[in-house]
This record gives sequence, C-alpha cells and structure tokens, in this order.
Amino acid sequence: MIMKPSKLNLFFISLAFASLACSIFVGGPDYPIESIPYSPNEVQNMRTQIEQAFLAGAETGIVTFQITESQLTSYMTEKLQSQTNPPFAEPQVLLRNGQMQMYGKVTRGMFNANILITMNVGIDEVTGQPKIEIVSADFGPLPAPQGINTAMNAIIAEAFTGTLGPVAVGFRIESITIADGIMTLIGRIK
Repeated sequence: MIMKPSKLNLFFISLAFASLACSIFVGGPDYPIESIPYSPNEVQNMRTQIEQAFLAGAETGIVTFQITESQLTSYMTEKLQSQTNPPFAEPQVLLRNGQMQMYGKVTRGMFNANILITMNVGIDEVTGQPKIEIVSADFGPLPAPQGINTAMNAIIAEAFTGTLGPVAVGFRIESITIADGIMTLIGRIK
C-alpha cells in the first residue's frame, strides 16, 4: 500500500525548505523610529567642514567643528562597506545625552539581530585624540563577537583620525560635547 503525504506533512516540508532559504530575525534592540539615510554628500560635507575649521584655526590656534548624526552614519556606512567581513551592517549613529549610540544589524549563520552599542567619547590625555569607551553592547539574543570592544574602538578611532587626516598633525582636542544630534570638538593647534 502506497501512502500519499498528507497536506499537513506537505505544508511542514514546504515550510522547512522555505526557512532554509531565508534568514530568521531573532530580535535585539529596536532601531530608532526615524532612520538616518546614507549620503556620500554628508561624508564630503564633514571633510570640508573639518578642513575649513583647521584653516580658520591656523590663524587663531583654536579649532572648532561639529559632526552631525547624518555625517557619522554616512561615514560609518562607507567604512563598514569597505571591509570584507564587517562586524555589522546598516549603522545608525545617534548623538544624544553625552553619548554616542550606534545601531546596526548583525548576521550569524541564518540568524539576524539588531545591535546597539553605547559609547562615551572622551579625550585621551596622552595623545589629545578622541577616546572611545564602550559602555554597553546589546546584541539581542546573539553573543557579542569576540574582541568587539577592540574592533569598535579601532573602527571609530580610525574614523576620527581618517577624517582628520594630515590636518590633525599637531592638533590636540580640549573638549568634546555631545548633545541634540551634534558632536562638537574644540581643540588647539600646537
């Protein structure tokens, strides 16, 4: 006697094959309600503003510039896209209440999750450059990748030094303020 598969069995087999072809979202922190779109123009605007601030500071010795959430989000998007195996994708950078919050999406096998890394941005007293301290890292139900603190510090530090580039030689940051979507940096040319 040959048995025909029941409709219920066929449904479960189809569902199993469909799930193998897709990824499964397993949660994590909610993304910000308003997303910050990527724009290469924002990256160029940030670089131009920094260059202009250094040119103005050449006369006074004091350099002041501001970086917006949109500029940082776009810059981090470019940095992550240039990596062969980035730690996460689709960054959203918020600058609020004295902290930098970076949202992203991480994939581990067939599982996807949202992440949130909250950082304090201060000044390294020895070098006078930005110092990033990870306050918390929420990867939802997925374990935090090995060395995430080191990797994030390297990415963000490179973002600052890469953006400031050669104009930063002889530049020492004296204060960093984060509020209402803007990071303000004030420094002195030595």
